[in-house]
This record gives sequence, C-alpha cells and structure tokens, in this order.
Amino acid sequence: MINNPKTARIIAAIVIAMLVITLAASLFGCSASGTATKDKPTKDPVSGLAYVAVADLPKEARQTVELIDKGGPYPYSKDGVVFGNFEKILPKQDRGYYHEFTVKTPGEKDRGARRIVTGKGDERYYTDDHYKSFRRIQADGGTDG
Repeated sequence: MINNPKTARIIAAIVIAMLVITLAASLFGCSASGTATKDKPTKDPVSGLAYVAVADLPKEARQTVELIDKGGPYPYSKDGVVFGNFEKILPKQDRGYYHEFTVKTPGEKDRGARRIVTGKGDERYYTDDHYKSFRRIQADGGTDG
C-alpha cells in the first residue's frame, strides 16, 4: 500500500492517463495488431462490410472454404444453390451471381445458420446469423480483400 499521498496521486494520474489513451485508441480504431491503412483496409470498399481473415473464421467455416476451393464434394444437397440476396446486404448483382454453402454448426441437426456466400468475382462472404449480417472474407487469407 502507498502511504505517501503525493506518490498515490502520481500513480492515479498515470493510471487514468493510460485508460484515456486506451479508450481513445479503441474509439479511433487502433489496436495492438495494427491500424487500418490505405494498404490494409478494415472494410471492403465495394460492400462496406468488415473484412474477416480466413484464419479468424470458425474451424468449420475454414473447412467449407477448402471444399469450395476444391469444388466439393459438399455435405449438403443445397450447397452451391443460388443465393438470392433478398436481404440486400451484399452488393446488388443479377440473379445467379451469388451461391451459398453451408458451414456446419456443431450440435445442430439441420443446416444451422452459418453460410459462406460466393460471388462470380471470386468474392466470399461469411454469415453466422442466417443472412442478418455478413463479413467479407479476405481473399488471401488475411492481408488482402
């Protein structure tokens, strides 16, 4: 315990300053892993959706990405069907542009809510809440859009 009031005030001021700096950094998008730069945006400029690295996806989503890269075989009969984009969250495209693939959800008896949606332009999107929100999967696994 600190018995000197002057020392206690100095330590308190330092702690408060560190908290303020941490709060400011988080509000302005800074993090220990780096900041968004012109070369490494955090959002897809076309869709406005946040990027997610393949490595940050759940294991089952990474497995689905591998199956897509191989062209199958897919575990669900509906994998590869046209995704209609009725929610209008993804960029507007002609019908047939997007296709959806199931991401297995442990404990689910049916297809669950998780999907990867691919576009004809090689873009990929991940949803874990049955199309309520999406993240753009980075093309090179984490450093590219």
